[in-house]
Amino acid sequence: MVSAVHTAGTGGKGRISTFAFGDYVVSAAVNGRLFAVALGDGTVRLIDGETLDAPSTTVKAHKGAALCLCADIDKGAFLSGGDDGRLVRIAPPATIDVIAEIKNRWIEHVTAHAESGVRAYASGKDAFILGKKSASPRKVTHASSVGGLAINPKGKRLAATHYNGVSLWWLAAQDGAATTLEWAGSHLQVAWSPDGNYVLTAMQENALHGWRLSDGEHMRMSGYASKVRSLAFSRRGHFLATGGSERVICWPFTGGGPMGKAPVEFGGAGGAPVTAVAANPVHDMFAAGFENGTLILGQAGPGGTALIMKANGNAVTSLVWSPDGDRVLAGTENGDVHIADFRE
Repeated sequence: MVSAVHTAGTGGKGRISTFAFGDYVVSAAVNGRLFAVALGDGTVRLIDGETLDAPSTTVKAHKGAALCLCADIDKGAFLSGGDDGRLVRIAPPATIDVIAEIKNRWIEHVTAHAESGVRAYASGKDAFILGKKSASPRKVTHASSVGGLAINPKGKRLAATHYNGVSLWWLAAQDGAATTLEWAGSHLQVAWSPDGNYVLTAMQENALHGWRLSDGEHMRMSGYASKVRSLAFSRRGHFLATGGSERVICWPFTGGGPMGKAPVEFGGAGGAPVTAVAANPVHDMFAAGFENGTLILGQAGPGGTALIMKANGNAVTSLVWSPDGDRVLAGTENGDVHIADFRE
């Protein structure tokens, strides 16, 4: 089902297209003009971001649930991992290629870097690095389960989180040990700053931890009301926006990072916690989704906020922007996908 309505709180310049898919939105990604969402029923839905009134395409990617999703190294394609142990490549109109299969295990994390042609995925304690011309992946094993994966902006290093820290692997190497960034506790989502000098993780506890790679300086960011499930650097890396509170918490990363500095905040949705954040790739702003379904735009600092979508009771689970920064997709726990379109 597709519907298009004018959006309250966007000055009459936006509209929202809604797709009702009926199952939990696990993750969302974008590649060129195509949006993709992975669902708990094992399907991946493809949506043409240029013609939002057109029906979506359904791809049955997994026998069980989809667990992770990212844009692939090829234009218009995506990678999806599932609890059937398969990593699949999905290309329009609805082509599926099995990239890897691990019997009796889950593929829980996936990432790719188009410029370097590298794909990486993780199952349990193992991460696998697959170059564009590689016949088979390189396996790197950690002491505990991988909690998150991210490739640095230059496409040269892979960060894999786990218990007690992060391991950094050189992607071009065929062997060799990782550089370990240590901090006690369980580390989950991970993000690189745009300049590649900072690595930040969301922890199992209500906190973030980070490292400045140039000198090994630690950063401890605590005081959150709940677990931080989403974090995103602004396009130039000046701020790191995070969920985990009733307002969007933005840590400054200019002048040596956030140590000794107070964060700035924006937004709010009647006391509901922030569940997802995403940085606009063109403008210095963020989209933020809340547990009650509210969706807003805002800036770190005094720039104010704009309401995109009022609360509807369905928590926002995923956010992703189009490459031109004119559309933002929000996936929800009940399977609705809303795309706000700000093009004139």
